Amino acid sequence: MTTLDALRVFVEVVRAGSFTSAARRLSISKSLASKRVAALEDELSVSLLNRSTRSLRLTEAGQIYYEHGLRVIEELQTAEAQV
Repeated sequence: MTTLDALRVFVEVVRAGSFTSAARRLSISKSLASKRVAALEDELSVSLLNRSTRSLRLTEAGQIYYEHGLRVIEELQTAEAQV
């Protein structure tokens, strides 16, 4: 797994509002989506999401990482479209 792969999953989890919806959109299992975000949190040594059985909320660090990650993903999509 690369950081970019995990970043894509994290951004989609935030956009979708759940691991289940994000996994469906990305055509991966919910378990894999959860593992990728957990691995990203381990790599960064910070919690990005506050999880409960009914909701997900970004932590302060998660909000910052999401905003930057969103720009990275958008720039990558732009670059891919241009080549």
